[in-house]
Amino acid sequence: MAEETNPSFVLRSIKDLAFEDRPVPQLQDPWDVRLQVAQTGICGSDVHYWQRGRIGDFVLKSPIVLGHESSGTVVEIGSAVTNLRIGDRVAIEPGIPCRHCEYCRSGSYNLCPNDRFAATPPHDGTLSKYFLTQADFCYRLADHMSMEEGAVVEPVAVACQITKVGDVRANQKIVVFGCGPIGLLCQAVSKAYGAGKVAGVDISVARTEFARTFGADGVFVPPARPDEFGEEEWNEHVARVIKEQFELGDGADVVLEATGAQACIQTGVHLTKKGGTYVQAGMGRENVVFPITAACVRALTIRGSIRYSAGCYATAVDLIASGKVDVKRLITDRFRFEKAEQAFELVKQGKESVIKVVIEGYKET
Repeated sequence: MAEETNPSFVLRSIKDLAFEDRPVPQLQDPWDVRLQVAQTGICGSDVHYWQRGRIGDFVLKSPIVLGHESSGTVVEIGSAVTNLRIGDRVAIEPGIPCRHCEYCRSGSYNLCPNDRFAATPPHDGTLSKYFLTQADFCYRLADHMSMEEGAVVEPVAVACQITKVGDVRANQKIVVFGCGPIGLLCQAVSKAYGAGKVAGVDISVARTEFARTFGADGVFVPPARPDEFGEEEWNEHVARVIKEQFELGDGADVVLEATGAQACIQTGVHLTKKGGTYVQAGMGRENVVFPITAACVRALTIRGSIRYSAGCYATAVDLIASGKVDVKRLITDRFRFEKAEQAFELVKQGKESVIKVVIEGYKET
């Protein structure tokens, strides 16, 4: 009988994808668990590494397995593991921090300088038959949750972190820039937390119409900038229009920016009320023109958000299990494992009708 292998979807170099049979990962630590991956969602960062080979300081220098939004079934556990049993269905938190640095000790393990994050160079991701991780970064799914829902826990956890950074609370007025997966989930999580008014902003009419049925109380599509307006002047004007349309008074309590587009960043700062909070989560160009004077004179709290910190994953599982965030509606396209490259090509096209693409785990043929 042939020795079992670990079929994997590998980014060998920029724009070079291939399937490889790799060794089955072996437990190295008493707290390790081996999972058989069930479903994996495609994130924009996966596509970014595929097309450009880097995000900020993370540069592709050797082949990596792609994928980090996954669910799976426990097939092997280490000798110290007590929270999981073989056969448990789990959502996989894809980063393993060092647990010892000042950031980890404070609960902000998303800032750990030694974090081993799946599908971030040089670490392998989850688009394999098997994936090795640690028990405390696996979260059991409720019996009624599907494996697809388990895979979408990851972007919900991102939204939980963004709203956590923004200190989103009941009765607040929230504006979210972007109606892609993360923006939509920020809107839905804000509503689940009891926000009084949530508005979604996007240049796509189709995306905003979906947002209106998902988590937003209202939506706004910015008009095209007339030739007689400069960009910064126009973005300040658009902020005033949004305030009027949604009756925000002096502005939103919290603005969550999930696009990275300079126009949205400028508009968002002008849209935040005095003393309010502006959270930057979207990543576009590395440097933009930022209205720093407006931020100063309005005494804004400006914060960045990355990944997730203590409590976010468990909260995301609970929000999905309770039905407060219906992630099933976000899944628009499904692919078998052997069609993974076609799935990535679809995401790269950026069609308005495509929200979340998932890839089924490897199955013997």
